[in-house]
Amino acid sequence: MLRCGIILLFLSVVLATPAIALAQPAAPDTAAQIAALQQAVDANKAAAAAAQSAGDNAWMLVSAALVLFMTAPGLALFYGGLVRRKNILGTMMQSFAMMGLITVLWALVGYSLAFGHGGAVTFWHVSFNTGRFIGGFEHLFLRGVSLAPNPNYGGTIPEQTFMIYQLMFAIITPALITGAFAERVKFSAMAVFLVLWSLVVYCPLAHMIWGVGGILNITGGRWPVLDFAGGTVVHISSGVSALVCALYLGKRVGYPHENMTPHSMVLSFIGAAMLWVGWFGFNAGSALSAGPLATSAFVNTQFAAASAAIGWVVAEWLQNGKPTALGAISGAVAGLATITQASGFVQPMSALLIGLIAGVVCSFMVFNVKKFFGYDDSLDAFGVHGVGGTMGALLTGLLASGAINAVFGKNAAGIPLPTGAIDGNWHQFLNQSVGAGIGWVLAIVGTLLLLVLVDKTMGMRVSAADESQGLDLSQHNEEGYDLNS
Repeated sequence: MLRCGIILLFLSVVLATPAIALAQPAAPDTAAQIAALQQAVDANKAAAAAAQSAGDNAWMLVSAALVLFMTAPGLALFYGGLVRRKNILGTMMQSFAMMGLITVLWALVGYSLAFGHGGAVTFWHVSFNTGRFIGGFEHLFLRGVSLAPNPNYGGTIPEQTFMIYQLMFAIITPALITGAFAERVKFSAMAVFLVLWSLVVYCPLAHMIWGVGGILNITGGRWPVLDFAGGTVVHISSGVSALVCALYLGKRVGYPHENMTPHSMVLSFIGAAMLWVGWFGFNAGSALSAGPLATSAFVNTQFAAASAAIGWVVAEWLQNGKPTALGAISGAVAGLATITQASGFVQPMSALLIGLIAGVVCSFMVFNVKKFFGYDDSLDAFGVHGVGGTMGALLTGLLASGAINAVFGKNAAGIPLPTGAIDGNWHQFLNQSVGAGIGWVLAIVGTLLLLVLVDKTMGMRVSAADESQGLDLSQHNEEGYDLNS
């Protein structure tokens, strides 16, 4: 019996030895597997972040190109077709000039004034924070604007991408103003005036609403204004300035008695279609990413443009007896201008309503109000952009929904805090009104001062003889159409 026990014990030891030998390396192998698994998880996270950054950056670069496409060929053709034949090149050159002049200005100082950090200034022992109203010079000559993201202006895209995207807004805004003084302003005076206007009006307003520390900024501003893509920054500023220009410069020679109908509705039609397409970059691109918010802005842009075109055409049909192509394209642009501010904050049905209101009200401004007061806003820059932008600011305060964009955060239960009056936040309507009011005041005062300055130093208007000859020949010594060839 003892002998059998010894034999069994010996066999157990012999058989267990390989298992023990195999079991000993198991601990190090398991640790290595865990480490490898963690590395794989980290690598997947890095790859996902890189993919998101690449996708967002690609969308933003495309959006920047779409916004530039709005200026030329879009706005250039839209405005160019609306003027008389002798002024088409002069009108298109005004838009094209902004692409060159504002680009250089933006690189030198414009971006810094709009999106830099302002500082405190002490005057007579009183400290004044300029950063609430305008940026500083920290990004002069684009110093510090690198290929790394700036968390304040898009955490997944290079700051240079944000900078170049915002440049396209800075280009088209002064170009919109040229519609008010078409056919009667010197090219040289126009260039000087709009460069100064960009520094005095556009950059401060952009900083107040979009810049960190701005008094109207949605995060921390005294009056947080919802302006998703530039309803106040772009359309109120340009539209109200356009009205000031029209009133200051006076009417074109022969207005309103001479025939000044558009010389080519085909060109204007093509330009308006290009504006419509480019506006998706304008609005959806302002999400600063390729996520669901961009989709919402994209949808709202399409809906508002469509309903505004219908609203304008129906109003025109009832008033004048026939629908026109000019009415259709003007209505679409009015809807696009009006939805700009609200595009990233409202539901699709609200966008349809905003567009319909824009089409009807803007057509009333163009057909009735302008005629009643008799001012010569040549291409209806105020009637479309100034009025549309103002309505858009106010309607955003009414219809903004936290379900679309929880811009004010969420409560402990994860429910978005009220955004607009439709959510119960009526105070936002007051904020929107203050923002629109500041935009109006800055545009009126800044534009008037600059008009007087430029007019007194170099003269704004061409002579009556040059105006009769046309801007193409008098300002550029060339013609848009050679009818003798």
